[in-house]
Amino acid sequence: MPHYNQAGSIPSKRHTQFRKSNGELYSEELVSTEGFSNVYSLIYHTYPPTMVKDVGMPYSVAPKLSDKTNMQHRCYNGFRVPATDDYLESRKAVLVNNDCHIVIAAPRKSMKDYFYKNSGADEVIFIHVGSGVLNTIYGELKFKYGDYITIPRGTIYQINFDTEDNRLFIVESFTPIVYPKKYRNDFGQLLENSPFCERDIIVPSNLQTYDEKGDFKVMIKRGDMMYPYILATHPFDAIGWDGCHYPYIFSIHNFEPITGRVHQPPPVHQTFEAHNFVICSFCPRLYDYHPNAIPAPYNHSNVDSDEVLYYVDGDFMSRKHVEKGMITLHPIGIPHGPHPGTVEKSIGKKETLELAVMVDTFRPLWVTEYALELESKEYYKSWI
Repeated sequence: MPHYNQAGSIPSKRHTQFRKSNGELYSEELVSTEGFSNVYSLIYHTYPPTMVKDVGMPYSVAPKLSDKTNMQHRCYNGFRVPATDDYLESRKAVLVNNDCHIVIAAPRKSMKDYFYKNSGADEVIFIHVGSGVLNTIYGELKFKYGDYITIPRGTIYQINFDTEDNRLFIVESFTPIVYPKKYRNDFGQLLENSPFCERDIIVPSNLQTYDEKGDFKVMIKRGDMMYPYILATHPFDAIGWDGCHYPYIFSIHNFEPITGRVHQPPPVHQTFEAHNFVICSFCPRLYDYHPNAIPAPYNHSNVDSDEVLYYVDGDFMSRKHVEKGMITLHPIGIPHGPHPGTVEKSIGKKETLELAVMVDTFRPLWVTEYALELESKEYYKSWI
């Protein structure tokens, strides 16, 4: 979780009178998690956030499943996803289970006519191509290539892109996304040996209060359903807020790799965690420095996790052919490892410039029908 932050104007004590210049009260809202028992923020609205003018007909956005029993190495080319004007329409789930959805998107247009809220999942949006601004009630987050934007559930947001060329890798988590426990002390502070620290975390800035009434469309996702809401006031009407529940950015370029004399296992690359899965960052780093070290990873069987690797940039010592946006799935119990010839080729190399995002899930992933349209069907034979 992010640490305590505040912006704008707030009263000196919570749950007390806080009035506008005309004598009217600001409307206090507690945004809390796990009931009232975990992280929260207090927001002070110009108008009550409860003013709903209309609720449209909900519709399903459930991913269509192709295979719930996959036991085959698979590869998908994420850049084959055609660019789509609308942000929500561009989001395509490729691998899913009851803990998370792995989604790729190529939106062309900014969200001008509506806002969006995922009320049932935290979202981590990795920016592969593009830049812009994420607007929320907490303020602005300017994003660029390599940024992880972490958006806690229940946050209304609107994205404005700088250009029409945007490629996103998105993980929806049905449990909270947090910093790994092994990186935190008893007080939640990131440890000295953590591969990143609080200085690397970008928090919202430039809080703007939108004192506007009208018809404001908010698309709210809950589970596999989308609910169109019309609010009577602008969603970003806060005069101030404080707390620990807010969106933030961490750049993959600020991850400090942990290296050793011999090859280090993937957990040293861990960046985030949730219930039953982790997210890791493979970044440019020096290779192992034992005189007999083999930099290429060893063959391994994940007997209790599925492994997804999203290739971002650079050369990969363990693969003969890699494209930007490629997604590989290595399922539970089936060994995988470096391609033939890459082990010998890696010996003596001093560094790697690879950049990738990995998602390891501790329950099997299901393949969607859409993923089949992106598949390189002979991938499982690539070790021959």
